[in-house]
Amino acid sequence: MDFAVARARLVESLRIEIRDERVLAAMDRVPRERFVPPDEQHLAYEDTPLPIGFDQTISQPYIIALMTEALELKGDEKVLEVGTGSGYQTAILAELARLVITTERLHTLAETARRLLDNLGYTNIRVHLVGESVGWPSEAPYDAIIVTAGAPRVPADLLAQLAFGGRMIIPVGSRYVQELYKIVRRRKRNVIHNLGGCRFVPLIGKDAWEE
Repeated sequence: MDFAVARARLVESLRIEIRDERVLAAMDRVPRERFVPPDEQHLAYEDTPLPIGFDQTISQPYIIALMTEALELKGDEKVLEVGTGSGYQTAILAELARLVITTERLHTLAETARRLLDNLGYTNIRVHLVGESVGWPSEAPYDAIIVTAGAPRVPADLLAQLAFGGRMIIPVGSRYVQELYKIVRRRKRNVIHNLGGCRFVPLIGKDAWEE
């Protein structure tokens, strides 16, 4: 299979809905086939989520593009990603931001993603293994935060890690279906945009879902 051709075809299809050319170019540079299990590689450039083990998934490319575009990254930001997973979204962010801090609860996923991202040459990513806490407060504030798991509400501790004027993208709803929110933090009243329905694995931790 010619992955480069398949990747270019996927990016071209995303251009119908995604307007940020920097996001599209990043997705054209990152080899999604490296982030999925070998028996799923032939599906790497289908616009669909794929299993990566441990009841986790690599998100649908369109959703990844939509969430990334909504962060409005210009290149000098420090970004927090909650839920490293395969590391694919992490790599996209690293193409577009100055520094990416990413957190993962599952040791095997964190280590696998760290090794792959290192092998691909990324030097602006820090992968952290976390427990019940959500986010990585010691590096706050962040210019942008992206959450790749669904929460029952916006965790207050996580919102506090976002700089004023910063953007957070987070799925909020039930364990099985959510609405994708974009939250712009303001000093008086936050601005919230609903980007549409989505479905993510549940966010586990403080102010989220229990194990």
